[in-house]
Amino acid sequence: MTATELPTGPEGLELEMLSETLSSQVPGAALEAFRILDSHLWGSGDASSAGRIDIEVDYTPSSPEDLPRRIVAKIARVDPDDTPERRETRGGLYANEVNVYTRFDPARIVEAPRVLGGTYDPASHHFLLLLEDLRERDVAFANVTVPTSLDRMRSLLSQLAKLHALYWNSPELGTSLGWMEHHTRGRLYDMFNTPEIAPAAIAWLVENVQFKREMVERMGQTPDSLFRQFQRIQAHQATLARTVCHGDMHIGNSYILPDGTGGLIDWQLTSQGYCMHDISYLLGSGLSVAQRREHERELLAYYREQLCERGVADAPGLDELWLEYRRAMVWGVYIGWLTTPEINYGWEITVMNHLRVMTAYEDLETAKALAELG
Repeated sequence: MTATELPTGPEGLELEMLSETLSSQVPGAALEAFRILDSHLWGSGDASSAGRIDIEVDYTPSSPEDLPRRIVAKIARVDPDDTPERRETRGGLYANEVNVYTRFDPARIVEAPRVLGGTYDPASHHFLLLLEDLRERDVAFANVTVPTSLDRMRSLLSQLAKLHALYWNSPELGTSLGWMEHHTRGRLYDMFNTPEIAPAAIAWLVENVQFKREMVERMGQTPDSLFRQFQRIQAHQATLARTVCHGDMHIGNSYILPDGTGGLIDWQLTSQGYCMHDISYLLGSGLSVAQRREHERELLAYYREQLCERGVADAPGLDELWLEYRRAMVWGVYIGWLTTPEINYGWEITVMNHLRVMTAYEDLETAKALAELG
């Protein structure tokens, strides 16, 4: 498959391309026809770092019988103001997501979309990822404008505990999963830590977007001080128990099945890291300010119980988890949302996420907890 074949819009999808990508993951599967139902591209307020195309497909008679008729094709985002450097930067996200879905396959472990195939082209930095259309299972997608009940939050925490427990200090992290990104090395680490990439983008957004600028000022911080705190938490977490983290666990990357089971989507930032990286971001973004203040400690206790029930004999104590939870909140502020322009999700979702994680940062005295590291 050549670089020009990987689509950046619905007009670029071809039957042979889809069949080839499908058969790479599902032996014996092939398509006879496909129909485009809808598309969600960057700039619509319904797509962030990648676009999505909704497709209905017809399989050949010899294909496996359990394949979904409706699938979602994730494709590279196209920005008319792109530079080669920006395309290469986003390429790191796409390469990682294809690797995670096709090599790790989260649905083996937790509630996550079934993967049907994926490919990444390092020359163009384009990708194609085929996933089941979760709407066929009547899921409810979450975001900050939709209240999250405590039961739903517990279900999501249970899913994360299942993932974290399975790979808690596992030898596989250095062997069969040695290819996976890490919080202190790799392509994603370079993207977030190279001054000319993520830090420069954040500094520009804070300077030029008023609500970002004034919210950072209200915290008594600057882009530079937050960058230093972000680097400090990365280095510190590298000394703690390691596992596989979802990596971008804001509430918008989750869904709920009709039976109340929580699910996890968008695995672009999956990496080896410390458990509170996921938990702090989920609680900080997923609960209203009042909910979080009242229930975050009991939810941390619930998460720890889930780890223990799944065999983590050396699970951190509640005091340690609370301290690391406080420290980890800086990631949601600095990388999670200061990197994110309004165009990705629209005004309300963007501002509400900033408000929640920044309020948590202040409530939890994250800067003070990080300063104690020296």
